[in-house]
Amino acid sequence: MNELLGVRSLSTLPVVTLGGDAVAHVKDTVLDVRAGRVTGFTLTGRTLLSGPLPRDLPWPAVHSLGRHAVMVRDEEALCDLPRSVARRDALRGRLLDARVVTDEGHRLGTVLDVLVEGGTSGRIVAFRFAAHREPVPGSRHRRHRLYVPRGETVSVSGRSLVVPAHATTYAADDLPDFVARVGAFRARRTGALP
Repeated sequence: MNELLGVRSLSTLPVVTLGGDAVAHVKDTVLDVRAGRVTGFTLTGRTLLSGPLPRDLPWPAVHSLGRHAVMVRDEEALCDLPRSVARRDALRGRLLDARVVTDEGHRLGTVLDVLVEGGTSGRIVAFRFAAHREPVPGSRHRRHRLYVPRGETVSVSGRSLVVPAHATTYAADDLPDFVARVGAFRARRTGALP
């Protein structure tokens, strides 16, 4: 598996050509949650104080996505911004802070981030969410963060993200443990494990 990157951490990454020229910065990551993929990026100018660009970067034009930059072959990878991007970007905005519920109706928490696979994949792997722990007697609820795999079926409806109930079996509260569990989750989906 390639490195996992949080969508929130992708904002302000430079967009760099293979020749080493910085041509823009990432403003927002545009997701298609149902398809489980990054579809592109909206952009700002080369300096962090620049405003939004009237161009975007579609995923097929991305050479590679890494922790420190989005790589493109050349500046021609940037495209005029279609109106549909604004609608998809609005969906992304509703995803962060949305309620997470299972397909059996159990509320899990609130979406904090979306984890995508770096490199050339751009696949949505998991969601990081704030959950409530069972209270210790005499104390208030405490919040903690969990990672849960995307699963094979996901839907977004209004302000809720619905994940398969069995995906919660693979939830973890630290990223290294979660990566190991995602491997087991994938093996189960493909039939490699009983």
